[in-house]
Amino acid sequence: MFSLVFPGQGSQKIGMGKDFFENYDLVKDLFKQADETLGINLSKIILEGPKDELDLTVNTQPAIFLISYSIFQVMKKEFNMDLDNAKYFAGHSLGEYSALCAANYLDFSDTIKLLKIRGDAMQNSVPKGEGGMLAILGSEIEIIEDLLNKNKNDFTAQIANDNSEGQIVLSGRNSDIEKLIKVLKSKNVKNIKLPVSAPFHCELMNNATKIMRNEIEKLNFQDSKNKLVSNVTAKEIKNKEELKILLIDQIENRVRWRESVVHMINNGVNNFIEIGPGKVLSGLIKRIDKNVKTNTINQTSDIKDLKL
Repeated sequence: MFSLVFPGQGSQKIGMGKDFFENYDLVKDLFKQADETLGINLSKIILEGPKDELDLTVNTQPAIFLISYSIFQVMKKEFNMDLDNAKYFAGHSLGEYSALCAANYLDFSDTIKLLKIRGDAMQNSVPKGEGGMLAILGSEIEIIEDLLNKNKNDFTAQIANDNSEGQIVLSGRNSDIEKLIKVLKSKNVKNIKLPVSAPFHCELMNNATKIMRNEIEKLNFQDSKNKLVSNVTAKEIKNKEELKILLIDQIENRVRWRESVVHMINNGVNNFIEIGPGKVLSGLIKRIDKNVKTNTINQTSDIKDLKL
């Protein structure tokens, strides 16, 4: 039994999807539609750069979605794969939008427009340089929660991503992150400051939540028989109304990726197919359970080698 999973921010690179763009007209059409819908030359940014433009959150989010969705459509339409047989669709942060579009809850045009708004709102929710994110390696979620609770009078930080066994990401103001680093150092806990421009998935994203609530409530989501697993609850989403609420909640809440993967495995999934640039999620999934099978699909040859 397989699940389809879609990557989030950080997996982008110049030239991603080039193989598909050059070989399939349906991908050229999706790139053209994306450019026209957004009113920017996203295709050029993806295929040629410059990197600092691709790395702007407002561009990164629609760009990764465009690549992931393009590959998904090639698998379905050019290779005749019945991907609706997937037990679950899931994605990491912005990847949740790739998942919900692939699962037919929202159309391509509305999804890519929404992600450009989301990227802009998240980027500008906190003044540049004021917030940051910190990866903690080799520790357990309960230990970090306890540490944050015991030091809550000295600094404020939130768990933004529970990615896998031994990989947790925190968000907060840089001034608080620096205090946190000192505490972690005193306890010999390994940590790495991440090269991000904003503190995602924490209460500092409050302005982004307001913007996204307004935008999401305008859109015409569909019901679908395909099952989505939520970042916020790590459980199956019941219907389109719950999906809308959870997408709004997702902006300030923890991405429960580890728990989501465990939920899927506990419900019979033994094969995860990562669709999109990079192979970050496959690596995380293997850290959660080394016995499950993973496939990364970001070249045409990957699809030819895939056995469902």
